[in-house]
Amino acid sequence: MTQDQRGEMAPSSLFSSLVSSATAALRERAEEVNRLNVFPVPDGDTGTNMALTMEAVVAELSQLDSSASIPELCAAMTHGSLMGARGNSGVILSQILRGLAEAIATATEDSDPAEVLARALERATTVAFQAVRKPVEGTMLTVLREASVAARAAVDAGISFDEALDSTLDATVESVRRTPELLPVLKENGVVDAGGFGLAILAEGLLASWRGEPFDLGVIETAAAPALTIAPVEDWDDEEYLYCTEFLLYGVDLDRTQVESYVASAGGSELVVGDPDVLKIHVHTDDPGAVLSYMTSLGEVAEVHINNMRRQTVARSESLRAESQADTAPSKPFGVVVVGAGSGIGDILRSLGADVVVNGGQTMNPSTAELLDAAGSAAAESVLILPNNKNIHMAAQQVTEVSDRPVGVVPTRSVPEAFAALLALDLDATLEENVEAMTEAAAAVKTGEVTTAVKDSTSKGGSVAEGQIIGIVDHEIEVVGEDVIEVAVAVADLLADDTETMTILGGADLDDESLTRLAERIAEAHPELEVEHHRGEQPLYPVIMSAE
Repeated sequence: MTQDQRGEMAPSSLFSSLVSSATAALRERAEEVNRLNVFPVPDGDTGTNMALTMEAVVAELSQLDSSASIPELCAAMTHGSLMGARGNSGVILSQILRGLAEAIATATEDSDPAEVLARALERATTVAFQAVRKPVEGTMLTVLREASVAARAAVDAGISFDEALDSTLDATVESVRRTPELLPVLKENGVVDAGGFGLAILAEGLLASWRGEPFDLGVIETAAAPALTIAPVEDWDDEEYLYCTEFLLYGVDLDRTQVESYVASAGGSELVVGDPDVLKIHVHTDDPGAVLSYMTSLGEVAEVHINNMRRQTVARSESLRAESQADTAPSKPFGVVVVGAGSGIGDILRSLGADVVVNGGQTMNPSTAELLDAAGSAAAESVLILPNNKNIHMAAQQVTEVSDRPVGVVPTRSVPEAFAALLALDLDATLEENVEAMTEAAAAVKTGEVTTAVKDSTSKGGSVAEGQIIGIVDHEIEVVGEDVIEVAVAVADLLADDTETMTILGGADLDDESLTRLAERIAEAHPELEVEHHRGEQPLYPVIMSAE
């Protein structure tokens, strides 16, 4: 979103949008975080647990209306993260969010944003360290603390808020890189800390959303470079605790010190956080039944999750071994490289057969080198590239001249065209035949896009002022308005003629309720159409539509 758009958004919408974008970035790379997970046990669930915790926050924020105040938003973030915290990493993350919320809630309109950033990270560090009985260096706690120090140094240096954000993110990424030097088990396995890596992804996702930029995978990629050498870990010690046990304990005036003392005697990796009326408890133990029995004598137990960590570790090792074997498997006839932005769009493209999704699109065109690297990573005899934007066609064509294998370019101009082209791929056809068939399939798709004008201009749809909502049909501006939903409905009307199905992709700046409402309005206006909608999470374009 642009600075002007941020200024026009209600605080609750802006707050929710930023949190949702950070969550989407983490969800997109959750499996990669899981693969790094070797501490405290190699159970491979850190990324999943952190993502689930963030998704609980997003769900809690969605229950608030647009008039919610900053303190109300902060309270919702604190409550949602506590209720939804999963695993050791998720519980610690919930306390980081609690600390951030406590500081942000006290800020005023006159507060210096850089000072708020530094104070929020300092409070988050304090709360998170208090939650962990035995903090270990080289973990997400270290990354958080060093980010906090960087933010305070930025304030002391008197630099701008934007510069402070960059400085803090740089320190976060650099701290992740250093974690193997602080924690021997990470260095032994050639990985960085999974939880710290997850924090860096959240920070980059939040900053990218704040600036209206795509989530830059490259910024984080260097922090995770050691993961490229990751191997299955077969170091489960039978003397370690077997069950990861977590639950909520409801009661009245619960004695946290008493609960902490019992949990410490019952197992390891213990965490007890919350308030006198509800505590979130996490512990590794050999007897979860005994723990739960004791807790029911103090109050009511809910949301119980028990995982066998030995089996989780075995499953992680088998998955990594299978990936390693797949790397040496015989090549398939065709690999497909597709350009796209947004976690939801990436998931759909991969489900349709894309081997590599290169982050890019309008205003963020990948280079020839990036496309060449993507083509080289596909274990295939030949490669098809779907650029999905006319400005990327030339870079894609250049790959055909320098690649070490045959490459064909299907000149798609939008993501919906790529959906149709992927369905036309024939593994028994030649490269040239597939380019022709996929190009023909893409040409049959009508595309609609809704976005915000970045400057004054004129168009087929009339004069356009900066900040207005514009509706684009097959790459021409056809509709100009002030409301995303109304413009999208008008675009759908233009697409509906001589079509049978319509697919709607909701962008990062369009909430679930608005996406559902849009689909319902289009279906009511055009009962002859089969209308479906999905989360695309694409930046810049709150709505993308295709009609066939």
